[in-house]
Amino acid sequence: NPYYDNGIKIFGRDGFKLSDELEAKIEEMVLNETISSFRAEEADIGRAYRLEDAPGRYIVHLKHTFPKDLTLDGLKIVLDCAHGAAYKVAPAVFEELGAEVVKIGVEPNGTNINLDCGALHPEKVRETVLKEQADLGIALDGDADRVIIVDEHGDLVDGDQILYMCAREMKEEGLLKGGAVVATVMSNMGLEKALSELGLKLVRTKVGDRFVVEMMRQEGYNLGGEQSGHIIFLEHATTGDGILAALQVLAIMKKKEKPVSELAKLEKFPQVLVNVSVQKKLPEEEIEGLSPLVKRIEQELGRDGRVLIRPSGTEPKYRVMVEGLDEEKIRSYAEEIADHIMKKLA
Repeated sequence: NPYYDNGIKIFGRDGFKLSDELEAKIEEMVLNETISSFRAEEADIGRAYRLEDAPGRYIVHLKHTFPKDLTLDGLKIVLDCAHGAAYKVAPAVFEELGAEVVKIGVEPNGTNINLDCGALHPEKVRETVLKEQADLGIALDGDADRVIIVDEHGDLVDGDQILYMCAREMKEEGLLKGGAVVATVMSNMGLEKALSELGLKLVRTKVGDRFVVEMMRQEGYNLGGEQSGHIIFLEHATTGDGILAALQVLAIMKKKEKPVSELAKLEKFPQVLVNVSVQKKLPEEEIEGLSPLVKRIEQELGRDGRVLIRPSGTEPKYRVMVEGLDEEKIRSYAEEIADHIMKKLA
């Protein structure tokens, strides 16, 4: 998000994000000005303590997730910190493990966070990887909870591919719990197929890393994430961590002695995503004629495709995603659905 789009994340005392229900209750209390009745008495107010050397302790924590018998010696990495939270810590982690780091996006000025850089704009990383002949590129977003990898050829490696690499490695090492990976409805069907070939299942949730984490905790899984680059290793963190995820990819590269382009191979189904701007938002089932249209398209796609329609949580938009084997056909389907929504809600 740009610098002027700010939000509040509330975490519980256990370090996990609050549920939607609890956040809604807190928001309602604030808006209704009833929260004052819940104010703690003076004797019950918590105390704030300064955490000495928080960056240093975080760096140590991250390095402890990397195999002790490995280093990053001999690797050249391009790192884009999106002028954000990780601009100091991330370079230190990779350099202390022995990598040569080419740094970009490490000069925050208060307004340039995520500006044409980072995980949402990996073009600079791609360009620099090719120019520097680097082994890979790492693009974090502003708060560093997401990561996109760029391989040595300049090709993007998204969250689905990172999940596949890590699931395969963790299964080989006997570290993957529950024989499953948790992802969202946006993850590619190719990931589901590839995991199935490994004897693993893909458990899907609503879009949002909080829902991924909730499912992981509920069912006892320890690996999950989103196509967008939120990757959660529940034994190391309570939420997505881009630096942590990048370290696990690098560890796999070092163990296998293979480039990321080879390790990240995943046969994806074509996906088409169309954003539809509208005057008002209604539940999909209340949009006249939409259900029969979607049903017809799903029948024509069969088992090798799917349709997903969801309203944006922050904008007056619907996101229409169609996935299948024939890109031209699914693009036509996505545009047909988008046109229908636009006509009904314009």
